[in-house]
Amino acid sequence: MRTVALFLATNLAVLMVLSFTLQIFNVTDMGGLLIFALIVGMGGSFISLAISKWIAKRVMGAQVIEEPSNSAEAWLVETVRRQASAAGIGMPEVAIYDSSDINAFATGMNRHNALVAVSTGLLHAMDQDEIEAVLAHEVSHIANGDMVTLALIQGVVNVFVIVIARVIGYIVDRVVFKNNQGFGIGYYITSYLAEILLALLATIIVLWFSRQREFRADAGSAQLVGADKMVRALQRLQMVQAGELPEQLAAFGIHGSKGTSLIQYLFLTHPPLEDRIEALQ
Repeated sequence: MRTVALFLATNLAVLMVLSFTLQIFNVTDMGGLLIFALIVGMGGSFISLAISKWIAKRVMGAQVIEEPSNSAEAWLVETVRRQASAAGIGMPEVAIYDSSDINAFATGMNRHNALVAVSTGLLHAMDQDEIEAVLAHEVSHIANGDMVTLALIQGVVNVFVIVIARVIGYIVDRVVFKNNQGFGIGYYITSYLAEILLALLATIIVLWFSRQREFRADAGSAQLVGADKMVRALQRLQMVQAGELPEQLAAFGIHGSKGTSLIQYLFLTHPPLEDRIEALQ
């Protein structure tokens, strides 16, 4: 969840900065607008992907295990090494970050230059089999190319957002503000407001794909270490996280619920735990 949230937030920030910067080209034709949209939309998505590992380390404070200092760290590195080899990817960096949250994440530009990080809370709350399953889940994300896939999807929806927002801005500028010469203030205000609103709607599409990739990563973990271990890890998450969040916020954590409203479900990065368990069983 944290990786996806960081990716989406970074993408939106880069998208708005690039959009503002490239606006000086004063695009007036559809062909130019499409080129503009491709540069900004795809550029924003892949810049955020390129710096995702750096951002994750800085924001989460993840400390990469260069040389294991104890048996637990040695086991983590060796487990990821074994799983990466089985999954056919390069050895990711392995890191630990200090947090009471029961969580882990994987990120990186490609399958052979990635990062797998686990929280100290997860290491304390789960047994070795459950941690092994979580690591396999993250390794599967890397093997499946999920971050690149998400970046491509985000880039495509960015292009649509930019084009549609500027078409809306153009129409409002002409029809509402009665401006028939160049681009008026109505165009700039409307197009930027429309871009923010459409970006929010586009996020729903990206998050739908994110939830589907979670099912695939669970299946990948089941192939690497066995479905029973992954089921136990998910059940552990149910036990340790139940009741920790207020009901109105629970849908936005890693622990979802079938009882959430449709609007809440649309903004989940992960499927509800019970749905993931059911799929594995």
